[in-house]
Amino acid sequence: MNRSSGQSGSASRRATPLRSPCPVAGSLDLLGDRWTLLVIRDLFWGKTRYGEFLTSPEGIPTNLLADRLARLEASGLVTRVPYQTNPPRHAYTLTPKGKDLKPVLAALVTWGKRHVPGTKTRAELAVESA
Repeated sequence: MNRSSGQSGSASRRATPLRSPCPVAGSLDLLGDRWTLLVIRDLFWGKTRYGEFLTSPEGIPTNLLADRLARLEASGLVTRVPYQTNPPRHAYTLTPKGKDLKPVLAALVTWGKRHVPGTKTRAELAVESA
């Protein structure tokens, strides 16, 4: 905790100022677009490479995927490690900060199953395709 500002170290180093001190607003500024939590979901499911993210059924456009991965890396939620030099290719993994989103995703799954008709968990989809 940064004693002079009353903020955690990562919050005090933010590149852009908070639009609100509300933690929901701050979280949504980072995670609240159409694609970011889906990329994080895929990371939890074991996807690490750019091409793997593109196989998700939601069909994220390549320019948005590149942008979201860069934003997640800049925010400290994801690390990028090269696995090939020519052409340069990277693998992405969740940092401890990114892994802290697991209960958030679990809560969204629970809420979605309860309130969004037709949604299915990954396990349910696997049973159907077997």
